[in-house]
Amino acid sequence: MQMASSSTSSSRRWKYDVFLSFRGEDTRKNFIDHLYTALNQKGLRVFRDDKEVERGKLISPELLRAIEESRSAVVVFSRNYASSTWCLDELVQIVHCKNIKFFPVFYNVDPSMVRKQTGEFQEAFVKYEETFREDIGKVRNWRNALTKVANHSRFDLNDGYESQFIQKIVKEISCKLCFPKYTSVENLVGIDSQLEKLKKFISLESHDVRMIGICGMGGIGKTTIARVAYDLFSSEFEGSSFLANVIEISEKEGLVSLQKMLLSQILMGKDDINIYNVFDGISMIRSRLSSKKVFIVIDDVNDEKQLKKLVDKHDWFGMGSRIIITSRNKRLLISHGVDGVYEVEKLNDDEALQLFISKAFKEHQPSESFRELSKCVVKYASGLPLALEVLGSFLCGRAVHIWNDALQRLKRDCKKEILDVLQISFDGLEESEKKIFLDIACFFKGENRYYMTKILESCDFSPYVGIDVLIDKSLIIILDGYRLWMHDLLQQMGQQIVKRECPGEPGKRSRLWMEADICHVLTENTSN
Repeated sequence: MQMASSSTSSSRRWKYDVFLSFRGEDTRKNFIDHLYTALNQKGLRVFRDDKEVERGKLISPELLRAIEESRSAVVVFSRNYASSTWCLDELVQIVHCKNIKFFPVFYNVDPSMVRKQTGEFQEAFVKYEETFREDIGKVRNWRNALTKVANHSRFDLNDGYESQFIQKIVKEISCKLCFPKYTSVENLVGIDSQLEKLKKFISLESHDVRMIGICGMGGIGKTTIARVAYDLFSSEFEGSSFLANVIEISEKEGLVSLQKMLLSQILMGKDDINIYNVFDGISMIRSRLSSKKVFIVIDDVNDEKQLKKLVDKHDWFGMGSRIIITSRNKRLLISHGVDGVYEVEKLNDDEALQLFISKAFKEHQPSESFRELSKCVVKYASGLPLALEVLGSFLCGRAVHIWNDALQRLKRDCKKEILDVLQISFDGLEESEKKIFLDIACFFKGENRYYMTKILESCDFSPYVGIDVLIDKSLIIILDGYRLWMHDLLQQMGQQIVKRECPGEPGKRSRLWMEADICHVLTENTSN
């Protein structure tokens, strides 16, 4: 029973994050209104009883249910708090909820006055002991509740500025509630080691403004890592925004729509965001965000114009801000002036096998025969998360002979979903760069880059620039300082592109590298 109860409590879905308890005549139109707005802007779901439930003489069932469905309660003690039996009954109900967190706030009242019921609180209780002399247990419950809540760690205005006081309350509540926004972090294979490396670039303890680039080939997991970082860290900032699929949105809807999204997310949907062109957007971003500590992710960028219109300069944002930009193009990130570039690493063999099995077998463990086949798929995918997820989902629940057939097919033709993602980088190349990429995929993978450079120079190419572009766009890497290398799936994509030039007749293709095709062309004399 104890285990069942614990499980139910930990997995419970709360309707509200914060329940506000307060004396209306003291604070409703000033402090509570500002606190309510600040909590909402932080993305917290707040219950404020004067807004949602009409007051009556007794606490209504709706209000009791709201307390039970709240993760925490902010109890704002003011001078006249104890003069309301409604507030005291409400406080008793809050104390009786075992799973609720208390956040006592002392608004122009000394904490000891609440804890010991002195001053105005004493005056109120003198009257209660006379009024409720036949139900003195009620009065005792009120006293106990006041003492219990007042003994918790507290916020005391103490003649400070209300705006700073409210910011402090909101920040601590956000941290204490520890929202697991990204609930499946624990199921993301290899994410812990990637996050540890990325955190060194983000450096949350530093007070300067930092822009961090995340780069890597398509399907390597750039967006996933950025999303996890956003979900884990954004609550520590005054505002946050995650702009996904920037390339697609900018092409379909324009950069003004992205500027509106950025401001709307950070300013929590304020309706005065009127932007008519990108220059208005730049001015508003600079004026509205230059004093705010923000966490921004600009995901999937391929053009400097996108960054210039959204996050051009460090001084557009308040001190302590962090801007993460993901792109396949490392050179783009460097030219924009990011403070560091984190290059996402592919999964190692153990991580890759773990990810594939989780997709192909769900909660079950594979038999020995399937495990050996799984290792073959993992070898084929070569540490690319996208390929492992697509292939795992495709093979899930299929028989052994289907697996064998699929592996044979994969050696000839990669799954379309994988190729479509990988080819985005290829399609963005200039024609000369495409030719260099296809030459490496068909002939020069593993070869000395200087040997290839001489060959391409004799063909009137510009190999030095072309190879650098391919490196920057994560399409190739240089091993041991001189060897040209690319991911197996990128190589297969390049070879598929050449084959599609003329599927039925190798002689009409731009490149031949397979012995059978070369023999066919020579014996049949089918070349162009």
